[in-house]
Parts: sequence; C-alpha cells; structure tokens
Amino acid sequence: MQINDDVIRFFGVGRVFKDNSARINSLDFHRSEDLLVTAGEDDSIRTYNTQSGTSSKVLFSKKYGVSHICFTHDPQSVIYASTKFCLQGSDHKIRYQTMHDNKYIRYFSGHTERVTGLCLSPKNDMFLSASLDRKVRIWDLRVNKSEGVMDAPSQSCVAFDQQGLVLCVGGDRGLMRLYDPKGYEHGPFSTFTVRPCLESILSIKFSADGKLLAAVMDGRIHLLDAFNGNLLQTFYTGSAKGGPALEATFSPDSKYLLSGAGADRSIAAWNVKTMQEVARWGGHTGLPTALKWAPRRMLVASADTNLAMWIPNIQEMEARGVKWLQ
Repeated sequence: MQINDDVIRFFGVGRVFKDNSARINSLDFHRSEDLLVTAGEDDSIRTYNTQSGTSSKVLFSKKYGVSHICFTHDPQSVIYASTKFCLQGSDHKIRYQTMHDNKYIRYFSGHTERVTGLCLSPKNDMFLSASLDRKVRIWDLRVNKSEGVMDAPSQSCVAFDQQGLVLCVGGDRGLMRLYDPKGYEHGPFSTFTVRPCLESILSIKFSADGKLLAAVMDGRIHLLDAFNGNLLQTFYTGSAKGGPALEATFSPDSKYLLSGAGADRSIAAWNVKTMQEVARWGGHTGLPTALKWAPRRMLVASADTNLAMWIPNIQEMEARGVKWLQ
C-alpha cells in the first residue's frame, strides 16, 4: 500500500484497548517483530500483538513506576525509567527487564534526578538517557556503568537517527547538538539553534531517511533540515503550556508527520513536502500524548488513558474510488 494524502485521510480506529486506569505515558514498537509495548501511570507494562491486534501480556512495576519505555533488540526485553523515588534518592535508576519471566537483568545507576528521555541505538546495544541532573549518559546494555557522560541543559532530550550514525541532544532555548556515536567524546560535529525559540525542546524525532528532524515544544513542532538545522516549517498543535509533552512521529517513508493536537484531542497529519495539514483523526476522549507509527506496517498507535490502533479503512477507500495499491 502506498502512503499518500488520500490514504492518510482514510485512517480510522481498528482497535481500542481500555486496559489502563491512568494515562499511558510512553509506547514503543519492536523494530522487527509485530509487538507493541506501553507504559502506564498505573505502573503497568503491557504488550500487544500488532498482527492480530490482541493484548498479550501485562506486568506491573508498583514499587518503581515506569516511563520512557523502549524495546531492546530482544523482543522479550525492555528498558525504562522510574517514576517513584525513595527518600534516599536511589531510584533514578534505569531498569532492564525481561518480559518472559518478569525479572530484572540489570540496573543502570548514575543519574541523580528524574530521567527525561531514553533512546536505544537501532544498530547495537548502545542507548542514551537524559536527566534533570543536566547529564546525558551513554550506556551499553551489557554493562552496568555508563560508558560516557555529556553535560546537558536542565531540560534535555535525546534521539538516534534510524541508521544509528548520528545522535542528537536537544535542550533549552532550542539548542541542538549532533554527535557521532563512535566519537562523542570529541564533542558535537554540528550545533544549531531552532529560531525563533526561547523554550526547551521536549522531544526529538529523526525521519527514517535521516533528512529531517522534528523538535517538539509546547504547542508547536519545528521541522528542521537535519544536515544544517535550517527551519523548514512550524506546525501548531494547540497543546497547553506546561502540560504533558506531545509526541511526534514520521511515516516510514518520511513524507508525513503526525502529532496529537491539543485543541480537539485529535491526531493531526501534515505532508512535509507541501507543509499542509492533510487529515485530523478524531476518537480519543483525552489528549493523545503517546504516538508512534509502526516501522513495518500501515499502523499507527496512539494513547491517552486508552490505546488506539489506527489502520486505513480499505473498504471505504474503495467505495470512494481512492487508489491505494502501489
């Protein structure tokens, strides 16, 4: 199936899961298996089979909480940050857990404040973490101790490109730094600032082809050229200042950008060539803050308290004469 404006307009809810009792704060697709994992503020970790559209497993992290969940390369393992901290301040650890037998494989200690971002390399066992302690740490899943530490703004976020060749650190006042993962200790090879911008970048996403960057802020998304940092367009999401950060996601062909929209609790889709909004998907009862497009399927997952899986409505497209085959 080709992805074009007409197909984007005919996406609809295929399945809704009302398993959570509180907001889902993060979700992730496995890169090679038909699996989706979610982390909820009810301390739940839930997995779903995206081929059959069914719930497959639920675990709980009642003691530590769970956020910023990511699959590792093993479809049975995840890493995540904590949301609950003991009085001794010992629980800003990142946890590496196997879903198969519900056991912790490893703890990653080093951050002294809340973790604000996690990102796993698509190519190896390296992963990044950002924290309010003004540090970005570089880890290997096989080693407890961080392999590198970089100074960062108080509010920072991290991302790898889809080839694992570039890592990006975003922070206060729109500052973005690009590093070579194999030589991060030598400093960034490129630094640029999103202008005009006086606020913190809340999250960063690379397009699959590595040519674009989406820098998410309160109420808007800045679309940038990933090579020189030039601002290409600003899309307005209408999210409230200081509220939960909205997540943006690119389509697998890098031609569309999606994000939750705060004004009407919908999902907005923009064509990044024409820079026009092409669709609004409605159906959430709350603001959909977690959002990702599946890497291998014509499938989008979004979440507020409930999880929605979006797919094209082929019957309706055929009834309207919309061409959808490659």
